[in-house]
Amino acid sequence: MNFQLIDSGWDSIFGKSLSKNPSELRIICPFIKKGVTEWILKFGKPHTLQIITRFNLRDFCGGVSDVSALRLLLENGAEIRGVRNLHAKVYLFDKDRVIVTSANLTNAALRKNHEFGFVSDDSKIHHTCMKYFQNLWKRAGSDLSIDRLAEWESKLNSVVITGSRPSLSGSLPDEGVPAPPFVAPSLVEKAPQAFVKFFGNSATRSPRTTPVFEEVESSGSHWACTYPRCPRQVADGDVLFMGRLVKEPDDIIIYGRAIGIRHKKGRDDATPDDKRRRPFKEKYSHYIRVHRAEFVAGELENGVSLNRLMWELQDYSLASTKKHSEAGKGNTNPRSALRRQPGVKLSDEGHNWLKKELETVFENYGMLGRIELERLDWPEVPE
Repeated sequence: MNFQLIDSGWDSIFGKSLSKNPSELRIICPFIKKGVTEWILKFGKPHTLQIITRFNLRDFCGGVSDVSALRLLLENGAEIRGVRNLHAKVYLFDKDRVIVTSANLTNAALRKNHEFGFVSDDSKIHHTCMKYFQNLWKRAGSDLSIDRLAEWESKLNSVVITGSRPSLSGSLPDEGVPAPPFVAPSLVEKAPQAFVKFFGNSATRSPRTTPVFEEVESSGSHWACTYPRCPRQVADGDVLFMGRLVKEPDDIIIYGRAIGIRHKKGRDDATPDDKRRRPFKEKYSHYIRVHRAEFVAGELENGVSLNRLMWELQDYSLASTKKHSEAGKGNTNPRSALRRQPGVKLSDEGHNWLKKELETVFENYGMLGRIELERLDWPEVPE
C-alpha cells in the first residue's frame, strides 16, 4: 500500500500503524483527549514523541481537549509545543508512514465522525509531510513543561470549579505561539491593500465592555468609514478593518472588516441629514463606502488588539514602517506612525496576521447576524 484514501475506520488505521511499535511518532493535532492518549500509549512508548497542538485554554475549558492528556504525554517523555489557530492533523510514524486526516485525537473523531483523509507509505509523501512538521516545530516556541501545565490547571480551576459564569472562559488566554507572517506567502502575494480605519479619538475612548452592535450603530461603519479629508489611497476591493479606540488600558480594538469602494467626490460626502444623525460627520465628512461587512458578535474587548499586532510584528506591522525599515531610514515605530491619523495602511504581513486573528475571533464569538444589521440605518443607493 503506497496511498489509500480513508473515510471510516480511523481507529483501525491508527491501530495498525501503532501496532508496528514505531520508534518515532510525530503528531500535529489541535485537540487531544485523555482516553485516546491512553489507548495510543498501550501500543508502547516511542523513543521520539513530538507533538504540536493548540494551547488555547478556552479549548480545555470547553472540554474539546484535555489538559490531563498533555500531562500524561509529558509523563511519558513527549515533547509538546503549541501553535495558535492550528487546524492541520498530520501523523508521522517512523520514516515510512504518514496519515493526513480531518480527525483529531478524540474518541468521536476516530470512531464515530465522518472524517476523510489518507494513509501513505510513499517516501516522497512522507518526506514532504516531515518537512512541514519540522518547519512548524521550529516556529512553535519552547517545549511545554509540567510547571507551566500546573499554572494552566490553576487558571482553569478558577473559572470551572468555582462555578463562574461560562462567559468568563473568554478571558482565558491562548498560550500558543502565533504563526509568523511568512507561513502563507501565497496569501501575501495575492492580498489586496488593507487598512485599519480608526473610530473615536484619545478624548472619546470607549469602554471595552461596549457592545459591538452599539459601536457599529453609532459609527455607521456598517456602510461607510469616515475621514476628515478625501481618502485617496483606498481602491475598489481593498479591505478595511474597523478599529475603535478603547481605554483601561488604552488600545485600538479591531471589531470588524469590510470591502471598500473608491471615494467619489460628491457621491461619498456627508449630507446634511448624515450630519444631523451623526454630528461627528461635520468634521469627518468624507466616505469610503463599504460592503460585505462582518462584525464580532460580542463586546469590543472580544475583538483583536492592534497593540498586540504591533508588539508581535514591530516595524513590519504597517506599510510605511516596513518600507522605512527596509530602506534603513525614516520612522520604523508603528505606534508613532498611528498618531493623528484617521487610518493606516497595513503591511502584507500585518494584513495576514490581522485576518487570521479576526477569523479566530469570529469562530469563537460569531458574527452579528443579518437581522441585527437590518435594524440599522442604511443610505440611499448612490448613483
